[in-house]
Formats: sequence, C-alpha cells, structure tokens
Amino acid sequence: MTTNPIAPTTGRNTAVGPRYALIPVHGYGIAVATVACMLDTDGGGATACVLHPGEPIPLGAWPVLLAETTVYGAICVERTLRSWHPQAPRPWLVLAADAPAPPPPDARYRIRALQSRLAGTASLPYLPSLRAVEGPEAALEHKDVKRAAAKLRRQLEGN
Repeated sequence: MTTNPIAPTTGRNTAVGPRYALIPVHGYGIAVATVACMLDTDGGGATACVLHPGEPIPLGAWPVLLAETTVYGAICVERTLRSWHPQAPRPWLVLAADAPAPPPPDARYRIRALQSRLAGTASLPYLPSLRAVEGPEAALEHKDVKRAAAKLRRQLEGN
C-alpha cells in the first residue's frame, strides 16, 4: 500500500483546496461516496474530495481514512498507518458500520491499538437506506443519513 504524502505548505494556516481528503482504505463504494457528500457541504468537491491510491493530499486538507467496521477494514487501516509518511498530519478515521451490530472484538482491539496514530475516530451507524439508493445524493434525502451526516461533521470539527 502506498502512502499519501502531504503537499508542501505555504506557511499559512489557510486552506488552499478541500478541507477533507478522504482516503478509502479498502475500496470505493456507496459508503465512501456518501461520506464524501456528507462532508462536502459546499458541493462540487470544495469541502471534501476522495483520493485515488497514491494521490497526494491536497494542500491544507485534513486526511480522513474511511473503513468498514470489519476485521479486514481494521487490517487495512493498520497497513495504511504503517506506511504513513511521518511529515503528514495524523489522519482521522471514519468507521462505517457494515451491519446493525457492534464491530467484532478483533476489529475493536486493532482500532484501539492504533488510536495513538490517529487524530481521532468518528463512527457512522449502519445505514440500511444505503443499500437501496442509486447514489449518495439520493442517500442524503433520507432522515437517518442526514442525522448521521450532522453527527459526523460535529465529530470531525470537534463541536
């Protein structure tokens, strides 16, 4: 797995590109697309963008790893963090529930062991409406997804 190096800074704390750089650790799917829409409040990728493997983190963007609450997802997060560039800011981790049950104990243990390498962890509940939508825009029309989006933004912004 390749790291996503951070672009050089200008010495200012102003964002040049999107606020969040989303890095799916084990593939792109409806959950990743929906999280991107949840965080991209301005629309059009102005606030959040999804990075391709090996793509550098845009200047001023905060890295956000996206994973499912499975053991495989936790292993992928661990692999990504092992190759994380030391000059890059510690990423946030967003865990999307893949079932209406708690994560398996092995997944919880691995994620807990990785906490010191993360800026923080946010979680998304299981959203059954994601199984029946044609795209993330349609998902955001559902009340449970809107509620989860508001909670996710509060978690990442520290409010």
